[in-house]
Amino acid sequence: MRKRRKWLVTVLSALTIIALVAGCSGKNSNSGKPADQNGNTAEPPATEANSEGPKLYEIGKEPLNITLFGNYDWYTMPKWGDDPTTKWVQDNKKITVTEVPNGGNAAQKLNTMIASGELPDIVWGERGTDVERLREAGLLVPLDDYIDKYPNLKKWLDPKALNMLRSPDGKLYQFPNWYTNRPNGNAGWVVNKEYYTALGSPKLETTDDLYAYLKQVKEKYPNVIPFETDLATEGHGLDQIYSAFKEDNMGFGRFFAVPDGEDKMKSIYKDEPYRESVVYAAKLFREGLMTQDAFTQTRDQVDEKLINGRVAVYATANPTVYAMAADTELRKKDPSNPDLGYFMIWPIHKEGLDKNKIYPGTYNKLGWNAAVITTSAKDPEAVFAFLDWWTGPEGTTLQFWGVEGEYWQGLEADGYTPKFTEKYATQKDKLAEYQKFMDPLMWVGNTVFADDTKGKYESTLAENERNWATYWQYQITWKTQGDATEFVNMPPSPDSEAGIAFQRAKDIWDQVRAQTLFTKSDEEVLALLDKAYDDTMAAGFQATLDHFAKKWGENKAMINGN
Repeated sequence: MRKRRKWLVTVLSALTIIALVAGCSGKNSNSGKPADQNGNTAEPPATEANSEGPKLYEIGKEPLNITLFGNYDWYTMPKWGDDPTTKWVQDNKKITVTEVPNGGNAAQKLNTMIASGELPDIVWGERGTDVERLREAGLLVPLDDYIDKYPNLKKWLDPKALNMLRSPDGKLYQFPNWYTNRPNGNAGWVVNKEYYTALGSPKLETTDDLYAYLKQVKEKYPNVIPFETDLATEGHGLDQIYSAFKEDNMGFGRFFAVPDGEDKMKSIYKDEPYRESVVYAAKLFREGLMTQDAFTQTRDQVDEKLINGRVAVYATANPTVYAMAADTELRKKDPSNPDLGYFMIWPIHKEGLDKNKIYPGTYNKLGWNAAVITTSAKDPEAVFAFLDWWTGPEGTTLQFWGVEGEYWQGLEADGYTPKFTEKYATQKDKLAEYQKFMDPLMWVGNTVFADDTKGKYESTLAENERNWATYWQYQITWKTQGDATEFVNMPPSPDSEAGIAFQRAKDIWDQVRAQTLFTKSDEEVLALLDKAYDDTMAAGFQATLDHFAKKWGENKAMINGN
């Protein structure tokens, strides 16, 4: 989802986003055990895979060198073996993963590799058009023969989600990342405690409340940004405002379309709540209540503002990740002052709407993106075995809590859940930094195992000992994310009529979304939206809407088991 850190965003939605929530799907308990510093693991319970079943590739028996390409311009992989965890994997499991750099232009690099026929073992990126392009060219390895042989993905992934990952030929090519069977997500609203307390802790629930509060902030604190959007180019902040004006809002702007009844889609420019939200956002911008560089700032610049306390209200797709670090830094300035730091509020909503049907963010059971194995892999089963191990309990434990001895020591009675040490609670900031470093290596994140493991332990800690992000996930974010599984795999093939129109619609969308903020009146905003509708439809967008409606219907049928 996004430029530079969409990965971190969703990742820490599983790393510090990881909290409780019950149970896990599947009946097997044959996942690998976390390893200790000496590379020892207890034997898993006997299963088809490790007794009389099909012969498996044995991780660690021989050196395995894997090449990986991150299909995002912003993606850069830490060098494998340069940190204690991947060095442990290299030494004890004989696995080395080497990045094929994208050079800051992933699309061009991928095209070059396809043309040359020299692909890496793994391509990691968005599900959808690039995956299907590789599949149609015969460059991907089906995973169906492997998934039943290896224990982890089939245990932790919802079977319906697995089926939704299948390509039109009925085969499975994609190994999902951050797949889940329950609500998760971090999107929402964060408030600076210092300014809020100083201004009398006013009611902050509706869009009217928010507007009044931002005006107070601007008047009392002229050097503070009343409302910070984060990267508006990616919809952050603006999507959360849109969510406030519509119940059960799952679409936001990613399709430039919204449901129209039960079986049709219409242009987003004809969606009245969306139009209201754009008028509202433009008003905030016009009156200096919103950051004035919403469309030009970098992620680092947003971090700087948060860490220095120059933000009063912050809304984005993943505020827990960045507000957590900022909260820590602000509290360090005066640990005795209880009014320093950030806290989250229930999502803002328009007066008259049901606050419990407002979703500032969404999740889907398929997770975020996926890894595919190419036909260039010398031993595709070995590559799959690595991914399956990496997504299992042992691999996930290493990614989140490192090797045994610091944050965990020994295993619980189930044979694979780590027993956490005191350092887990007393060195929260250090652990968060470790997880932040590891997040570019979390290609096949296991949301359920991570959430359950961390959540069960955090529930035993005092409130002030819990991770900031985890606490607010318990309290708010996981309760306020919408299930958008029925809207996965929607984009059409880029070479189709619907796909070409979709790209034209995106170009129009990118332009008009910025233009509306710089308007001088509500009427000018609405005129721009009307023109965007006319231009989009003239570009053939009806074909795209028809495609969306068809895919939406197919998704719902699959979810319902039809």
